[in-house]
Amino acid sequence: MESPLIREAHLLEQGIRVLSGLLGPEWQVTQRPNKSKAFDALLEVRAEGDSTFTQLLVEATQAVPPRFVVERLVPKVQLLREVNHYTNLLVIAPWISSQARELLRQNGIGYLDLTGNVGIRVSRPAIVIHTVGAEKAPRSAPRESSRTTLAGPKAGRLVRLLADVPPPHRATDLHRTSALSLPYVSRLLDTLEDQLLIRRKGRIITDVDWFQLLHARARETSLLSHGSYRGVLAPNGVPAVLQEIPQLSTEYVDGLSVTGSYAAQRFVQVAVGGQLMLYVASWLNVDDVADELGLLPVTDGADVLLLNEPDSFVRKRAEFVDGVQYVAPSQAALDCLAGPGRMPAEGEALLEFMERQPDKWRALKNNSETRPVQH
Repeated sequence: MESPLIREAHLLEQGIRVLSGLLGPEWQVTQRPNKSKAFDALLEVRAEGDSTFTQLLVEATQAVPPRFVVERLVPKVQLLREVNHYTNLLVIAPWISSQARELLRQNGIGYLDLTGNVGIRVSRPAIVIHTVGAEKAPRSAPRESSRTTLAGPKAGRLVRLLADVPPPHRATDLHRTSALSLPYVSRLLDTLEDQLLIRRKGRIITDVDWFQLLHARARETSLLSHGSYRGVLAPNGVPAVLQEIPQLSTEYVDGLSVTGSYAAQRFVQVAVGGQLMLYVASWLNVDDVADELGLLPVTDGADVLLLNEPDSFVRKRAEFVDGVQYVAPSQAALDCLAGPGRMPAEGEALLEFMERQPDKWRALKNNSETRPVQH
């Protein structure tokens, strides 16, 4: 097994090779003796035949969580600029998330990852490089914190709780409310803190960036993953399906919940119509649901999608409107952001509405477990 030092040396070598390739043969990238132990390398970059050059102090690291940028790299670059305004900092990593890249850009720190995300801006000599690589971490890339990620139903539970219920929170409270193990909750909270999605004072979560938290969760999920849904056709149109649902038996009414475009359109109107997406609870059979609603199986042109409910928590804080159950706005936003076609745009519009009017969807701290209300 490679030691961290060997891994960083290999990473540095790969990063220099990528940088040289991007600059082209007219440029020289030379590694100079590095007297400072505060950085991993000192690079000199100059155009061929030009006496002007720039120095890049390199931080080669296996992971770049946003918290690392704010707490470690920003103070370094601020001190660096006090000493020499023309020396620049470059971060090289296997992969850098979009949130970390944005923080690096805001603070004038160059970055290069091995998937092709590169952002370098130097004033003398003039160098501007911006390329886009992977938006999701490759499987081979080291995790930014622990192995606990925002993927999977368990993470979805915690994300919904943190988004829907304003802080303060304790890990023990989240553990009890979500029915997740306390070690799992603690690990995921560590990950969220590294990504600056939550802030803690001691053991108390004092702030939640729910807007970015929902984005981060959506990037780790796919609403229409393979085998998770069935496409059907409504012979009399989608409005007829919505009128039919309240006429079904209680087990069907309680077990079907609208998500996606139709759930978002309760609050924002990006476009009219779209596919009706219904979560089907675990106690229901998808074929039986289709029969009860008179829906026809099709291979193309489905206007109704029956989604196998990944976790009962997707119905948390759902609301009944005219006898039809709709998922909570936070769940609808997540599903739209992780959906196909125009759905991400609908998710963004819904998030903007939620940001403007938090009182329309966020729970009161002492009323976070309210049952759905029949309207």
